[in-house]
Amino acid sequence: MSDPTQPVPVEILPADQVEGVGPESSQPNDEVHHPAKVMRIATMVRTLLDEIKAAPLDEASRTRVQDVYETSVKELSDVLSEDLREELARLSLPFDDDASPTDAELRIAHAQLVGWLEGLFHGIQAMLFAQQMEGRQRLMELRRPELPPGSEGMSMPGMGEQGPGQYL
Repeated sequence: MSDPTQPVPVEILPADQVEGVGPESSQPNDEVHHPAKVMRIATMVRTLLDEIKAAPLDEASRTRVQDVYETSVKELSDVLSEDLREELARLSLPFDDDASPTDAELRIAHAQLVGWLEGLFHGIQAMLFAQQMEGRQRLMELRRPELPPGSEGMSMPGMGEQGPGQYL
């Protein structure tokens, strides 16, 4: 099993190349334009969350972590489709401008962002798995010789109802 913190190259196909997705589909257009960038930001945010949990932060540190969080959300928004960008904007509410956020507010915001990114990665993995299974099915259909009409129920000589049996 691979280390989930290591970047993994992911190929995201345009919606018009994936069956069931596109203008005629009712599914949202969930595209990630630069998956490697998303992976780097996710790794950074996860590492930062671990650091925030490990030690209390002073005023300057909280301000810096807030800036990193806001920059991360902006950078992520730049590489996401419109649907994902809107979803991220709804979930990543801005901090209060009057004061720096508390340690708890920062931990919650970063944990929420990490959770959203992990959900995004699971969605990408599920989509890739579905594409892979569809590709395998198409390949098997291409490799399968077409049977002549009426021969679908015929069995091969020497094979019983259950197949050829064991060796020996």
